[in-house]
Amino acid sequence: MSDQLTLSAEVRERAGKGASRAMRREGRIPAVIYGDKKDAQPIHLEERELMKLLHTGHFMNSLVSLTVGKDTTKALPKDVQFHPVTDRPLHVDFMRIGKGAKVTLAVPVSFINEDASPGLKRGGVLNVVRHELELTCPADEIPSEIVVALDGLEVGDSIHISEITLPEGVVSAIEDRDFTVAGVVAPSALKRDEAEAEEGEEGEDGEEVAADEVPTTAQGDGGEDGEGEDS
Repeated sequence: MSDQLTLSAEVRERAGKGASRAMRREGRIPAVIYGDKKDAQPIHLEERELMKLLHTGHFMNSLVSLTVGKDTTKALPKDVQFHPVTDRPLHVDFMRIGKGAKVTLAVPVSFINEDASPGLKRGGVLNVVRHELELTCPADEIPSEIVVALDGLEVGDSIHISEITLPEGVVSAIEDRDFTVAGVVAPSALKRDEAEAEEGEEGEDGEEVAADEVPTTAQGDGGEDGEGEDS
């Protein structure tokens, strides 16, 4: 399961663009906590602490424990706005998570046991259709990743969501179809070699037919010439 992250925050007393710009100049990032049938709470975070969590690579699919004064709120990051040029965070939205709540979010997929795939050993290529899965899971049991084994896969085989064992209590958010997650496909070079081999076989068959026809014609001509000589 994904690690629970922690952040310290302070209540944001002032609102508006001017106040937000002033906070950023002081190294603070404005944010808001909403949801769970409670009023939205404007807060601000220390930029350095936020950047550390953003660099973990799994900030958006991790539960965050936000400490505001004496209160601690469990929340899920829902959106981070970045500056279009500097990529500096400008604002963060957090959604409160109540006790026993379930959340739907994207969880990354990783693949193991490539050496156990005959298709990959033969030169096949792993074609990943979905690098992330949309999953619904308990808020306090969010998986950090879904591991998929490639054992026994041949060229042309595919892995569908129904074939993946998900953690207990976790289900796919897409329920109307058994979609493909990944598959083993033949590389372009292998496809080209096979096509050239097929063309070569067709060409050889054509040459053999032509060779068979030539002696038949020659025998017919010789017979006619022989009859002429006898007469």
